[in-house]
Amino acid sequence: MPPGSSRSVTPLDDDDYPAYTMGRAAEMLGTTPAFLRTLGEHRLITPLRSDGGHRRYSRYQLRIAGRARELVDQGTPIEAACRIIILEDQLEEAQRINEQLRAHREEPTSA
Repeated sequence: MPPGSSRSVTPLDDDDYPAYTMGRAAEMLGTTPAFLRTLGEHRLITPLRSDGGHRRYSRYQLRIAGRARELVDQGTPIEAACRIIILEDQLEEAQRINEQLRAHREEPTSA
């Protein structure tokens, strides 16, 4: 949302808000709760817990789980799929940092 916008931000506008139960998340991804638990065991995603101790997933976590499911469906072992996704994320972050450094280096200096 652009700075100075009058529209209020709600938890559902937040990609990191844990809005989905395990059952709903599994249904949306077309997978099982066990698959989501396995992703947690491999530390690919760490769902937040409700006051009652139930796992809650954010949209961001569902995108990661969806990518894992895509790799597993293509025949990649789940351990390898988790590692691939972690490496993809690290590469994306490194590329973002490099771009920022390039932009900073190319800024004209004031005299």
